[in-house]
Amino acid sequence: MTQLSEAAPPGTADVRIAGLAKSYGTVVAVDGIDLEIGRGEFFTMLGPSGSGKTTTLRMIAGFAKPDAGTIELDGRDVSSLPPFDRNVNTVFQDYALFPHMTVQQNVEYGLRVKRVPKTERRLKAQEALSLVRLGGYGDRKPGQLSGGQRQRVALARAIVNTPRALLLDEPLGALDLKLRQELQIELKQIQRELGMTFIYVTHDQEEALTMSDRIAVFNEGRIEQIGTPAEMYEHPLTAFVAGFIGTSNILQRDGRTFTVRPEKIRLSTDEAADGEPGTIAAAVYLGPVTKFVVSLDRGGELTVVQQNLETSSQDVHGMERKRVRLRWSPDVEFVIEEEER
Repeated sequence: MTQLSEAAPPGTADVRIAGLAKSYGTVVAVDGIDLEIGRGEFFTMLGPSGSGKTTTLRMIAGFAKPDAGTIELDGRDVSSLPPFDRNVNTVFQDYALFPHMTVQQNVEYGLRVKRVPKTERRLKAQEALSLVRLGGYGDRKPGQLSGGQRQRVALARAIVNTPRALLLDEPLGALDLKLRQELQIELKQIQRELGMTFIYVTHDQEEALTMSDRIAVFNEGRIEQIGTPAEMYEHPLTAFVAGFIGTSNILQRDGRTFTVRPEKIRLSTDEAADGEPGTIAAAVYLGPVTKFVVSLDRGGELTVVQQNLETSSQDVHGMERKRVRLRWSPDVEFVIEEEER
C-alpha cells in the first residue's frame, strides 16, 4: 500500500523494523510490517484495539518475541535480546511505581540497579523530577500524589537512564480529559527538551495529532499509512484512515471515491445557491461550533461543521428540517484507495 513519508526523516534511524510479524494461535497480531523511526522523533502508533500497535511496541521493548522479521535499535539487531539488553525504557498506563518507596527512591531505582554512585544518582533523579515539574516532591510516597503526578514520576524514572528510545503504552489513558490534554502538551515539551526518541501508542486520534512528529495508523496488524499529522488529516489514503483520524465524509462521484472534511464544506440556506441540495436531518450545538448532518437529495448524508460566530443554540435548534445547499472547493477533495485485505 502506498504510504506518505514512509521513510524516517534524514539522519540516523533510532528504530528500524523489517518484515515484523507476530501471531497468537490463529490470530495474526502483526502482519509483516516495515517501519523506520528517526532519532529524536515523537512517533505515534495509532489504531483501534487489536490493530497490532501494542504488540509492535512490546516487540520493540523485548516483552514479546517476533515470529519473523528484525528490530534494530541504533543500527544494532536486538530481535532476540531480552528487555534488559535493549537501550529502551517503557512507561505504562498503570504507573508501576513502588508504593513503599519515596518518589526520589522510585526515580533512582534504575540507577541503583546499574550501581551508579549515590551522589550521582540523587542528582540525576532530582534533575529528572525537575524536568517533569515535580521538583520538591522527592520525599513523598506515590500514594500521596494525584494520578497525573504519579504518571510524571513514572516518566522521570524512565528518562533518568537516558535510553535511546522511550516507549509509552497509552500512558495517559487512565486520566480525566482535562488532565490528559494538559499532559499531552507537557509530554511534547519534555520530549523536545530531551531530544529523545519517543514511541507512543494510543487509540486517541486527537492525542496523536497533538503530540506527534509522524503517525503510523495500524489496522488489522498492518500499517495503513505513515505521515505527519497534517498529511494524515488532510490527505488520508484509505477510507479507514479518513474515518479513524477525525470525521470525514466519503463520497462516490463520477467513478471516484474521495473524502471531504466537515469543516471544508460551506452550508447555505439559500436554495438558489450553487451546490448539493439536501435537508438538515440533525443540528448539534457544541459551543464554538455546530455540527450539521445533511441528508442529500441524491442519497447519503454529509456532516458539516461551522463556527458559531454569531449563532446561538436557539438559532441552531430552528435549523433542523431546513432545505440547504452544500458546496466545497475541488481542492479539498482527496481520492482514497480501495482497501485490500
